[in-house]
Amino acid sequence: MREFDLSTATWRKSSYSDQNGGDCIEVADDAPGIVPVRDSKTPHGPALVFPAAGWASFVDAVKNSHFTGA
Repeated sequence: MREFDLSTATWRKSSYSDQNGGDCIEVADDAPGIVPVRDSKTPHGPALVFPAAGWASFVDAVKNSHFTGA
């Protein structure tokens, strides 16, 4: 498994996150070729790392309502 140094990453909270401090994810857009994602409530915890193209496809699908609630 490949490890990434995210110590200098610039994190931003998702615009879809709850602004009251719950259900928040943060993404870092400044890592070439990858998109790290983490839980804002545990900023020193683990991050999931996705290929940039895969993350872009996921975001596009969410924006276009390709997912429905269970």
